[in-house]
Amino acid sequence: MHDKRKLEQLQICLNGDVRSTTSSGLERYRLRHQALPEMDLASVSTRTRFLGHDLEAPLLVSSMTGGTALAATVNRRLARAAQEAGIAMGLGSQRAAIEDPSLMGTYRVRDEAPDILLLANLGAIQLNYGYGPEECMRAVENVGADALILHLNPLQEALQPHGDTGFGGLLAKIARVCRELPLPVVVKEVGCGLSREAAEALRQAGVAALDVAGTGGTSWSEVERQRSTNSDDAEVAQAFRAWGLPTAEALVQVRAACPGLPVIASGGLANGIEAAIALALGANLVGYAHELLCPAMDSAAAVNQRLDIILRQLRTAMFCVGARTLADLDTTRLDDMER
Repeated sequence: MHDKRKLEQLQICLNGDVRSTTSSGLERYRLRHQALPEMDLASVSTRTRFLGHDLEAPLLVSSMTGGTALAATVNRRLARAAQEAGIAMGLGSQRAAIEDPSLMGTYRVRDEAPDILLLANLGAIQLNYGYGPEECMRAVENVGADALILHLNPLQEALQPHGDTGFGGLLAKIARVCRELPLPVVVKEVGCGLSREAAEALRQAGVAALDVAGTGGTSWSEVERQRSTNSDDAEVAQAFRAWGLPTAEALVQVRAACPGLPVIASGGLANGIEAAIALALGANLVGYAHELLCPAMDSAAAVNQRLDIILRQLRTAMFCVGARTLADLDTTRLDDMER
């Protein structure tokens, strides 16, 4: 059942219009051009360190898929591209493989990417349905990951037939996983954004990093609407296509609530200029999902080409605002066009 659902979701994301009708909010900000940057383009450095790992650029291949033969091909191409680019990668939810170990191979990419920062992934809600630190560690060990993502998706679960909607008491279980796992735990939303309140609660629970995953990219309510075979269910889902916090707003809220915590900005980012804006707003990494999914259907080389374009845009934006390093990118390089 899980593999059928995963395949349906993947095909809908590839072939349908599933973008949120709310933008990422990054268009609100403009990088302040410096006609006299007083530096050379060649001196721009995008290198960074995240969760103890050195990266060539602050980019993350965001969690997308797994559990099917097609997903295995996509994951291996994404991993190969991440290895070549020297960036991080998150795997899709591994619940299907925990329940059917024969599917774990669709997530295994270490032979393609031995050096990357690799993040395993499980739905946090499963901690309320029998999972615990043991299952979390199994997800990590079975793919040779360096960290674990626990994703939060209350809206998607509410709209899915037979979704897991018992979210009561979940925070304490997340805190237990953070205490007992001998590696970093990252918590992310899946496209509706993390609020200030959620971020503060998760910081106190002991998470190592947060991924705001705001609106502006794939709308999982729209994915579920397109999966629906019931007109009433479809109408309920339709109403939530614009639901959530835009990525820029979520990033600002999370950074204010957790000033010292590593933060990933994802949700609707499409190019390197938006990456520079997100980094200036306080992100440590920026994540891309749908932007890389279509190239991954072609080849690892196509993914690398897309990543190279994004990175060239980021480096050019940094040059044109006079930021030699990522540490130089901050709010002093931005203008808020709504103020």
